[in-house]
Amino acid sequence: MTVTDETTGGQLAASLLLGVGNEEMRAATRLLGEHRDGYWLRRFLDEEQTLTAATDQKVIDRSGTHPSVDWTAAGLLLVDSPSTLPASESKLAVLKFAVSLAGRGSVTLQSVVRALDEHEFRLALRALQEAAYGEAG
Repeated sequence: MTVTDETTGGQLAASLLLGVGNEEMRAATRLLGEHRDGYWLRRFLDEEQTLTAATDQKVIDRSGTHPSVDWTAAGLLLVDSPSTLPASESKLAVLKFAVSLAGRGSVTLQSVVRALDEHEFRLALRALQEAAYGEAG
């Protein structure tokens, strides 16, 4: 998977959704694609070696037919190796919310709500709705 400066976060997320049928994981991936133009997805790809060394798992799994986010690996990073993910409180809140949405971690909603700005809150709310009811069309 090649990511260029011309690839939007939404396009990057879409490339990681091919073959993913789980609505929660789809919504979580879309959330990370929409948040700050794919900030976390780009970091997962750009820092692949460092992040893999921290958990012995790749956060972007390329072993199948299509690459996808390995939500277990993302959750492990948050729990076992948070020092590998320096970021603002709001960026971390979005990642924690996405990992929880995908079923690979838990999050205190109050901590998320307090950390997010209005735009990030709306992205999280939309992801929650998509996880429950499918992609908004």
